[in-house]
Amino acid sequence: MGAYSDMYARWQADPQGFWAQAAEAIDWVAKPTAILDDSAKPIYRWFPGGTVNTAWNCLDRHVLAGRGDQDALIYDSPVTNIKTRFTYAQLLAKVAELAGALRLRGIEKGDRVIIYMPMVPEAVFAMLACARLGAIHSVVFGGFAAKELATRIDDAKPKAILSASCGVEPGRTVAYKPLLDEAIEIAQTKPGFCLILQRPMLEASLVAGRDFDWGKVVPGSAPADCVPVASTDPLYVLYTSGTTGIPKGVVRDNAGHMVALAWSMKHIYGIEPGEVWWAASDVGWVVGHSYIAYGPLLVGATSILYEGKPVGTPDAGAFWRVIAEYGVAALFCAPTAFRAIKKEDPEGKLVGQYDLAKFRTLFLAGERGDPDTIQWAERLLGVPVIDHWWQTESGWPMVANLVGVELLPVKYGSPSVPVPGYDIRVLDNDNKEVARGDIGSIVVKLPLAPGALPTLWHNDEGYIRSYLQDFPGYYKTGDAGYIDEDGYLYVMSRTDDIINVAGHRLSTGGMEEVLASHQAVAECAVIGVADALKGQVPIGFVVLKSGVNRPEAEIERELVKLVRDRIGPVAAFKTVTVVKRLPKTRSGKILRGTMRKIADSEAWTMPATIDDPVILDEIAENLRTVGYAKEAKGAA
Repeated sequence: MGAYSDMYARWQADPQGFWAQAAEAIDWVAKPTAILDDSAKPIYRWFPGGTVNTAWNCLDRHVLAGRGDQDALIYDSPVTNIKTRFTYAQLLAKVAELAGALRLRGIEKGDRVIIYMPMVPEAVFAMLACARLGAIHSVVFGGFAAKELATRIDDAKPKAILSASCGVEPGRTVAYKPLLDEAIEIAQTKPGFCLILQRPMLEASLVAGRDFDWGKVVPGSAPADCVPVASTDPLYVLYTSGTTGIPKGVVRDNAGHMVALAWSMKHIYGIEPGEVWWAASDVGWVVGHSYIAYGPLLVGATSILYEGKPVGTPDAGAFWRVIAEYGVAALFCAPTAFRAIKKEDPEGKLVGQYDLAKFRTLFLAGERGDPDTIQWAERLLGVPVIDHWWQTESGWPMVANLVGVELLPVKYGSPSVPVPGYDIRVLDNDNKEVARGDIGSIVVKLPLAPGALPTLWHNDEGYIRSYLQDFPGYYKTGDAGYIDEDGYLYVMSRTDDIINVAGHRLSTGGMEEVLASHQAVAECAVIGVADALKGQVPIGFVVLKSGVNRPEAEIERELVKLVRDRIGPVAAFKTVTVVKRLPKTRSGKILRGTMRKIADSEAWTMPATIDDPVILDEIAENLRTVGYAKEAKGAA
């Protein structure tokens, strides 16, 4: 760990000096007067006194430096059969034009703009146009339920909403405008105007006086210049579901965000200017913000915007086609995507149809990277497969194998080691560090690194209560795990997924690891359900690979034996059931918490981010078959 250890030690010895040097990678209108403001502990601010513009750093400076003819954004949409490339000069022109149209309608520095759009180039134009004007954008998934959109409208109080007539999914078109109209009707706060991108698959009706056709009012608008903003001014607010049902608005500031992302593109992902980078995510998620719209452009790379799926658009070779066609150097996606590919093409036969010569690294995050999936990808692709760990709140990786610094040995099941900026600890409930190898709550010593959330939108008290109160002096990640003797972190599950079986604290993630190792299993989930005798017992759900024709009951018996052999009878693992699919969010996270509530016959609500609500009915039926979910206290 020579190069990595030296860099981490340098950060530990002089955190402010480390980030002051990193800050030289961006353009400043005015340099900060300090590196860190800790006068309002436990709330910290990075680079106070400085003035910047994020759009300038993503676009204008690269054009001035001679990169105007290089591809900045490549749009590839297998669901619409549209492919478009935008050079840095073209992207700058599109963004400045849209910013001009917004400015003409009264959008100014500090105003909020909600972006409710599919994976189209205009969504990225919108984010950067807001950044150009100093307006604060809040991206909400296109197709999000009206009630959920309304709560975000009421919290952000946007002056404008930018949307599209529809989204396109494999085999179906999703009308957005009726959802938007209903959300505005429900919300107490009404936007001043809406800008609607009419897609040819489905045109939307416009409300006179409120709605404007993007294609008619934006083209030809006088381009807007960049508006300088304070380093600590918000760039965006991204809502994440809160335990109270009220969404939490994660704030991202301008300067800290840029410094962190520019540093991460080079040191974590190893991406140089001019290289092609692909984050196969959605702009509605933090990954889409950090590593589609902002990170790659900050360093002068080419970013791919993909409107499609890993399978079904048209087949399980979709990712290989994109990598080969554009010469992708590195791909970032959720492990779920690779589990889906592995399920459809277990032998990886489709890879051989494509030239992946320029592809050198695969990064996984969003769900725990199970060793079986990582090893399958390694064998298939012949490149390093890097699991790494972060959250919406951190905005960029907290734990990773820093490819741009030193590729450390991979330990399966671990996202590797702490990134400079993050002092990771594992504590017990008394705020004391546990021994190496023991499971506890994963926390980060304050202050958090630049780029991490400084607070919640207009809710400092909620920020402190949600993240800082339980472990004073630390940020609570909500994840559980342990650190081994070599300093590698193992993230086993969310804190509430550590189950207590007859007094033994066990990780459902560890059990999932065992299930995933079975040759017939494509993906799996384990939840802890209430048990009168043992407190909790685990139940497993598995999806089988395509082409597996053995009796399900036989496979289920093998899986129970496998867990009992590897973890021991103490796990009390006796029930596993084969399901067609697992309920997930649109980012690929398995909805284990909702599954547990269904199993325990607790009241539950339909998660706003769910990909397909019907799957929960199927899970409930499976649970009833094995003796759980006896009462339906169903979804609201």
